[in-house]
Amino acid sequence: MQRRNVGTSGLAVSVLGLGTMTWGQDGDEESAREQLRLFTDAGGTLVETAGRYGEGRAEAMLGGFIGDTVARSELVLAVQAGAARAGTHRTDASRRGLLDSLDASMSRLGTDHVDLWLAPAADPLVPLSETLSALETAYTSGRARYVGVSNHAGWEFARAAATAGFPLVANEVEYSLLNRDAEREVIPAASALGAGLLAWAPLGRGVLTGKYRTSTPAGSRRASELWAPYVEFYLEGRPLRVVDALCTAAKGLDLQPHELALRWLLARGTVASAVVGARTPQQLKEILQTKTEPIAGQIAEALDEVSAPRSA
Repeated sequence: MQRRNVGTSGLAVSVLGLGTMTWGQDGDEESAREQLRLFTDAGGTLVETAGRYGEGRAEAMLGGFIGDTVARSELVLAVQAGAARAGTHRTDASRRGLLDSLDASMSRLGTDHVDLWLAPAADPLVPLSETLSALETAYTSGRARYVGVSNHAGWEFARAAATAGFPLVANEVEYSLLNRDAEREVIPAASALGAGLLAWAPLGRGVLTGKYRTSTPAGSRRASELWAPYVEFYLEGRPLRVVDALCTAAKGLDLQPHELALRWLLARGTVASAVVGARTPQQLKEILQTKTEPIAGQIAEALDEVSAPRSA
């Protein structure tokens, strides 16, 4: 699998990353283990996780596989920082909250460092300088080899990068044919500051596979009470027209819709890796067969046009 540097940093990652958001909540341990095995056998290195995924179960499962299923040296561990404040869904971005979360993540993962540690979106209860001081401590102590942010708007990332006295190498945001909001500010800011983009939900939360065009498959996320709200946002109106266009183009190229969607995304400037999350090993196996060569100009232009973000 091709690898790319994250921005202008020396951190190299696989162009497809393995997301673990559903581990410990959807599927069993053996399914997760098989996904990791398939991913690394295909040359994948970037594995993204967080303490809030399954309330720590995703990290604990991954930690149990390291050294058994795969060597620690084969992985680039990207860890989202922070835990939710009590009684809220907002992540605690205080120095204490962030560094405590890092220690807990490393303990569950069974490692003395993470490769990329990502600060959460800004916390209105905490000064930016305090959040950055936690990142700096992790970075200078070697507990995090590289640091960045997740889900930051372009102006937020630019402010953080200008304030920090150390490099912020990445911003992890949602980006796909169904959500191109990153192109307004996030990508220009990252590009100007030498940072790379990690794209989560690159398959539009599964909708860009085309599997929801006519029905809801049994066992799919839309059929799950837990995950249906995560998918529903993209199942009406304009997103459906984008999916129809994608499926038509993919058929003409003798590709699967997910292959075309990923190839479109990986051709976008600043994208270092597309972080995919599969429900089953078979789904991941199909995704990992995607070639990363750019698609023909006319097809890319047609997809650009049909999926163009609305004017602000």
